[in-house]
Amino acid sequence: MNTTLTATSETLDDRPADVSFWQAFLFWLKLGFISFGGPAGQIAIMHRELVEEKRWISESRFLHALNYCMLLPGPEAQQLATYIGWLMHGTRGGIAAGALFVLPSLVLLMVLSWAYTAWGNHPWAQALLWGLKPAVTALVLHAAHRMAQRTLKARWLWVLASLSLLGMLWGLPFPLIILGSAGVGYFMSRTHPEQRTRPSANVSSFAAAVPVNAATPNLAAETAAWLNDHSPQQPHTHFSPHRLWRALALGVGLWALSLGLIALLFGAGHTLTQMGGFFTQAALLTFGGAYAVLPFVTQAAVVQYGWLTAAQMMDGLALGETTPGPLIMVVAFVGFLGGHSQALLGYPLLGGIVAACVVTWFTFLPSFVFILAGGPLVESTRHMPSLTGPLQGITAAVIGVIVHLAGVFARQTWLPGGWHMLPDLSALLLTLLATWALVKKGYAVVRVLAACVVLGLLRYALL
Repeated sequence: MNTTLTATSETLDDRPADVSFWQAFLFWLKLGFISFGGPAGQIAIMHRELVEEKRWISESRFLHALNYCMLLPGPEAQQLATYIGWLMHGTRGGIAAGALFVLPSLVLLMVLSWAYTAWGNHPWAQALLWGLKPAVTALVLHAAHRMAQRTLKARWLWVLASLSLLGMLWGLPFPLIILGSAGVGYFMSRTHPEQRTRPSANVSSFAAAVPVNAATPNLAAETAAWLNDHSPQQPHTHFSPHRLWRALALGVGLWALSLGLIALLFGAGHTLTQMGGFFTQAALLTFGGAYAVLPFVTQAAVVQYGWLTAAQMMDGLALGETTPGPLIMVVAFVGFLGGHSQALLGYPLLGGIVAACVVTWFTFLPSFVFILAGGPLVESTRHMPSLTGPLQGITAAVIGVIVHLAGVFARQTWLPGGWHMLPDLSALLLTLLATWALVKKGYAVVRVLAACVVLGLLRYALL
């Protein structure tokens, strides 16, 4: 007993000092520039910095926030940053954390998109992109393999994944596949409850970056953090129906005002209006991470609206993989090329910049609403609702959708001239090597991308 009290007393004395808003602001700014590695890498960075090194938040509070964010549609890592920023400093903290997680990537992608439109047809640029395309195909295959290993634990999940792939081949709408799969998952969880798996194995498409199901840390580990299970609940984290409805009304109002203003200025059929409506829909369907929604975005942007070609979509994904921030930021590339090609507002560059900003706004606005409106309820209840069955079904379907996306990218990579032309055997070989490096050897994404770029440049230099 005395030992426990002594340990607790020492831990209380070791508790970090209060963190000011501007201290946190500088950290979120730094995070926006170093958040490479996809969701797993980004969450691992936040865990190391916030939990282990700075001790601003305890392990259990961090994992509680992560569990909630994994249940939401949208980019998990950006939502986690928003949630922790809100937890620490209220609404302004959440907005600062979420915005700074995205802004560096947005600016960098707009610069890269402009460079792509200006020099994308240069021989050396084509050589660089030739090396990146097999790597992108391998990354998509790796994502599908990783998700299948973690989630397809029952025969019905394999069947659902296969049916999802067939549905995409038959041209079924992506939302219909997701809704149908959620219904099947709900039915199976009710009729075969013994086949449920733990939520943490089903709600995220990335490999575990932190031990989500780890045992609850001991008291000493908890009280060492600035925010822990024993910290007094701050006023902004108290739930009230009035606060919930106010946050929802503000978020929906901002969405309606911005989309309505665009429609009023340019017309309901204008490209910017279409982008606002479509990417709002996409933001609400991104269960399973960025790779899950990319087929939906690709189908609409390439086939339905014609904002860019399938080959350009691959190039955009390749550029997105090389920048910090959430992978879903590839939508900024889609918007830029759509606005640039149509010379919106009379100028290609201006049209591209405006379109990229519009797309980013409508893609991430729902994430802020989810966190700022739902955060107080989650903090007050400290209880994650059981959505295991529907999420199992959605994740299984997402795997089939991702495999279909890999097929689309593989066709663009291996058969750039179409089915009537001979395949590019060197691109096929590089795809197999990149897939082997990611799946079997576990090499980092940046390392594989760099190797493929070097091989692409060497191929051009030697031919």
